[in-house]
Order: sequence, then structure tokens, then C-alpha cells
Amino acid sequence: MSAATSLPLRDVHLPPIPSWWPLPLGWWLVLAALALVVLLAWAWRAHRRRQQRRWLRLFDTTVDAAQHGTAQIAAMAELLRRAARRRQPGAELLQGQAWLEFLDAPGSRAFSDGDGRLLLDGGYRRSLDAADVQRVRDLARARFLELIDRRGR
Repeated sequence: MSAATSLPLRDVHLPPIPSWWPLPLGWWLVLAALALVVLLAWAWRAHRRRQQRRWLRLFDTTVDAAQHGTAQIAAMAELLRRAARRRQPGAELLQGQAWLEFLDAPGSRAFSDGDGRLLLDGGYRRSLDAADVQRVRDLARARFLELIDRRGR
């Protein structure tokens, strides 16, 4: 024992704690992947917004091209049938109440019990009130966008 105590030993020195900067390569990869995910999500949302604006512009120009209320109602009905076919093939063949129930958004009866009923016979009437046509247009425009957007599948 006396030999062990006589050795000139020094204290154990721990290495310095690694600094947090500069970041190790793995963290740079994680940050790059995160930035890529954020960029892709932003680009996807921007693409969807542009697509929705194009669809709404198509709806508006088609309906505005019609000269009077009955032609506008007929144009809205045609656009809604196109969108319905895109969502569910065969849905454009529905008639009457079944068609209006298909157009109803979940939790809504705006087409089957509300202003949307004008789509059934509004295209065949002699004259329509402009306020009625505008209410149906607002309703049909919103539903057109929901139907044509494939997210809801």
C-alpha cells in the first residue's frame, strides 16, 4: 500500500462538454428535412388555392355568360352535375329529390328544403326574382367547390 500512495497521480480531468454550435451533421439534416416539409406543404396549399380560384372563375364566367335568370339557373345545374360526376360517377344521372339530397352538404338541407329547390324547375320558368337567383348562385357556388375538390372523397 505504501507504494500506491507514493505514486504521483493527478486528478482525473473530464473532457469539455461538446458545444451546441456548430450543429452536428445529423441536426443539419433534420433541419433541412423540416424546411423541405414546410416548403412542400406551402407549395401544395398554394397550388390548391390556385386550383380553387380557377374552378370558381370557371363557375362565375359560365353563369355570367347566361343572359337571364333562367339560363343562369340552368348553367348552375349543369356545372353542379359536372362536379357531381367528378365526385361520384353516376351521380349526374340523379333526378328530382334524389338529386337535391345528393347536393345537400352533410348536415344541411339547403338544396332539398331551401333555396336550392329552384335548381329543379328554375331553368323552365318564365321569370325569376334576381334575389332568388343570387341566393341559389351563392349556394351552388359553394357546393360546386366542395364537389369538385377531390379532398372530400
